[in-house]
Amino acid sequence: MLEHPGPWSEAEYLALGETTSRIELIDGSLLVSPAPSMPHQHLSFVFGLALYPAAAKVGLLFLEAINVRLATGRIVIPDFVVADTDGQGEILEAAQVALIAEVVSPGNASNDRVSKMNFYADAGIGWYLLVEQKPLMLRLLRLDGDHYIQHAAVGAGEVLEAEEPFPFRIETASLPH
Repeated sequence: MLEHPGPWSEAEYLALGETTSRIELIDGSLLVSPAPSMPHQHLSFVFGLALYPAAAKVGLLFLEAINVRLATGRIVIPDFVVADTDGQGEILEAAQVALIAEVVSPGNASNDRVSKMNFYADAGIGWYLLVEQKPLMLRLLRLDGDHYIQHAAVGAGEVLEAEEPFPFRIETASLPH
């Protein structure tokens, strides 16, 4: 299915359709990852329960594992986003994303902590939530120029509360860890 001469275009990438793997387009190359583990998926789902109502109050939508175009030829699939969208279509533009998040996977940690963080900053996404699983740590980062700085960080048993990019409150005691 993935045999292909030369770089992949966005049209070729999108023609792959839905797959059981996470396939991202990074500058003409495909990055293929298996589906996240059950604890990873459960944690992402619980974030949806926590963030969906707060996002909806301000007209934003919580979405899991959606295509986000960061630049031409660069389409990623973050664990979840909160975005200004009507929920239609197959791809979000970076400018629609209010908050982008990754749940750090042990086998893919440098991708979430370095590569994707840099891609998201380059795309101008204002807020990045990095969720460490073991031990549980939430790091809310905000864009400052061309890089992220830590806005807030909380561990297990603490509360992450923010007014930006939209008002929300996450009690970590309610999160699986």
